[in-house]
Amino acid sequence: MTDKDRPHLNYGIITNLIEENSTVLDLGCGDGELLLRLMREKNVKGRGVDIEERMIMLCISKGISVFQGNLDEGLKDYGSKSYDYVILNQTLQVTHKPILVLNEMLRVGKRAIISFPNFGHYKLILQLLFRGRMPVTKDLPYQWYNTPNIHLCTRNDFIELCRENNIKIIREIDIREGKIISGFLPNLRATEVIFILEKESV
Repeated sequence: MTDKDRPHLNYGIITNLIEENSTVLDLGCGDGELLLRLMREKNVKGRGVDIEERMIMLCISKGISVFQGNLDEGLKDYGSKSYDYVILNQTLQVTHKPILVLNEMLRVGKRAIISFPNFGHYKLILQLLFRGRMPVTKDLPYQWYNTPNIHLCTRNDFIELCRENNIKIIREIDIREGKIISGFLPNLRATEVIFILEKESV
């Protein structure tokens, strides 16, 4: 996924979730824009991880500490609870091993912040129902044959995954077109969701 493809609408929301002077590991950090914002506005000590060499170079040019790595191989170079927050923004659905990535986030971070497009949004459902084709929207502009999204997940799917894996949801934020929403039927109304997570003690 290139930097121009990454939705930037939620950067302000995520920034507001991070406490000042925290340590942050941003997975799939892209061009480093979110980390740079966190460093400037929240004085965080941050590091990014991305697989694309071009994104690594962009981060370095901005003075951001960054490591090139494949998230599907885990985070073996990072100690347990070595960061206050581990962020995975708009990247879960492109990983090959989402449960491994999620568990590694919760091992390395005291808390995890994860966001992804909600494939339960009513516009997607209606396109599939009435057109009989894989949905294409402003937020998900890809055709079925060139999409980077390989694991399609709804808000409700993710909540169930957390229940099954002893993951505690500290907070959930439902977003539609960059704005926080509340009220009824969030799985149908939200185009994107953000979760703050902790690993429950067994």
